[in-house]
Amino acid sequence: MEHHVYFWLKKEFKNVAGYDRMEAALDELVESPNITEGFWGKPAATESRSVTDHSWDYGISLKFDSLEDHMRYQKTDSIHEAFSGGHREMWAKVLVMDME
Repeated sequence: MEHHVYFWLKKEFKNVAGYDRMEAALDELVESPNITEGFWGKPAATESRSVTDHSWDYGISLKFDSLEDHMRYQKTDSIHEAFSGGHREMWAKVLVMDME
């Protein structure tokens, strides 16, 4: 399964220090042993169209071998817990989209 998460940063974190903090946290997050494959990025510089959304600041794409691995990541993964607990004050909005 795949887990996609999009983050909109609060205005006070849209600066070099905030970006550095978020990027370091994302680098750590994708190292979770529960994740089969993971990467993060910023909106691509694609053309503006009615079906594209470039408003978010960071996105992650995580792949899991099974739904059970995803649930373990959500419920008991210390790396995920540190990421969520340690950085949530930075986020104005978070959107999650999961697919099988």
